[in-house]
Amino acid sequence: MKPIWIVDDDESIRWVLEKALARENLSTRSFTNARDAIAALEVETPQVLVSDIRMPGTSGLELLQTVKTKYPGLPVIIMTAFSDLDSAVAAFQGGAFEYLAKPFDLEKAVELIRRALDESLREASAPQIITETPEILGQAPAMQDVFRAIGRLAQSNVTVLITGESGSGKELVARALHKHSPRAAQPFIALNTAAIPKDLLESELFGHERGAFTGAQTSRRGRFEQAEGGTLFLDEIGDMPFDLQTRLLRVLSDGHFYRVGGHQPQKANVRVIAATHQNLEQRVRDGLFREDLYHRLNVIRLRLPSLRERREDIPLLTRYFLVQSAKQLGVEAKRMSEPAMQFLSGLELPGNVRQLENLCNWITVMAPGQTVDVKDLPPDLVSTPADAVAVGLPVVERPAAGSAPASTHAAGLPALATAETAACWQTLLESEAASLLTSEQPDVMDVLSRKFESVLIRAALKHTHGRKNDAAVRLGIGRNTITRKIQELGIDGASDD
Repeated sequence: MKPIWIVDDDESIRWVLEKALARENLSTRSFTNARDAIAALEVETPQVLVSDIRMPGTSGLELLQTVKTKYPGLPVIIMTAFSDLDSAVAAFQGGAFEYLAKPFDLEKAVELIRRALDESLREASAPQIITETPEILGQAPAMQDVFRAIGRLAQSNVTVLITGESGSGKELVARALHKHSPRAAQPFIALNTAAIPKDLLESELFGHERGAFTGAQTSRRGRFEQAEGGTLFLDEIGDMPFDLQTRLLRVLSDGHFYRVGGHQPQKANVRVIAATHQNLEQRVRDGLFREDLYHRLNVIRLRLPSLRERREDIPLLTRYFLVQSAKQLGVEAKRMSEPAMQFLSGLELPGNVRQLENLCNWITVMAPGQTVDVKDLPPDLVSTPADAVAVGLPVVERPAAGSAPASTHAAGLPALATAETAACWQTLLESEAASLLTSEQPDVMDVLSRKFESVLIRAALKHTHGRKNDAAVRLGIGRNTITRKIQELGIDGASDD
């Protein structure tokens, strides 16, 4: 951790703070004037800066302005006299973390510096500046189209909307677009809008001012400010609350926003990349997503194929994930036999690349030998001998009589359906689709998709005895997603337990 800088022309103040912070095992560096501190900022930065406001030569406010211009995330505590209220106001307007009134209580001063230190460490971890982008692997034609699109879009500042199923790698594509762009040296900030409660999302995005709401003891920069000069990735944008969509639209329209509780407009120099697994056009029709925001986001659309559409990449991805998993555990990487690899390539994998990665982690930990055969895979991947025969694989023995049947293994992969069952439901689906098309039913895809989702969710809820969180895990979708779909589809019998 970097030291705490103390800037004050009063030697007694410097000495008292140095000793108090030393007792807290916090390192310090002191300066007698702001000019020396500004010079030192050229070669290093502190974790927190504590400065007097009135000093000979350069003032503490000038030092604050310099710091906020170069290092906006660095907390600065300004020390001022009780009577100097105008300076205190100026300090807050200049972006100070807090002001410390002289004479101060030493214990309270240390507590304040501790809070600033926590904020500094949080800010340091938040930007997620990329030093190494995870690999995007794929030899399938569908992935080559994605790679070509990344190459064309990387040098542009245009807004990109990435669509694709959950687990297909949307964030990896966003990171690749950032890494190969002129903004690569600036922060990449990722925010999952579906994972943050509605009441907190506005503050997360735009920041807040001190006193904006209960518990807002200090000002805080939002993700737009953290991503200044770089890229902001908004994942699951389809789940953004409707009222916040208006504020996001304003930023995309004119580049300005207000912190929560703030009155000064902030300018955002940020490239926005959004992603969703949902049908935004349908959400617009349903009144759940603003049409004008949709058009602002949908400047360039990049669709990621599901793993089912690029099965030829499954062996490549499997070998890569097995090597990565082995590195993390410090063991030798497992190898897949040809029948086992053939079997994996035939799975549906609704969780896509993320689900395959989870399975590879399971194999690394649980498979007994270095060469992994079908019999070494999670037992319920093949539920009957006929399933194995259907794909030309060795038979995996079923559980002994009297033992409890496995439902879903640790990686969340479903059992493979028999050939007869698959042919039956696919034929019925084709017949239903033909009937709707013949009757000129509008939105056939949406009608059938809702029926399909309803059947899947009802089956999962039945399997988990109504526990929707467990059902979401089994289906490979998010908790917020299944809650929303249960409401949209009018499904009863779900619980949070």
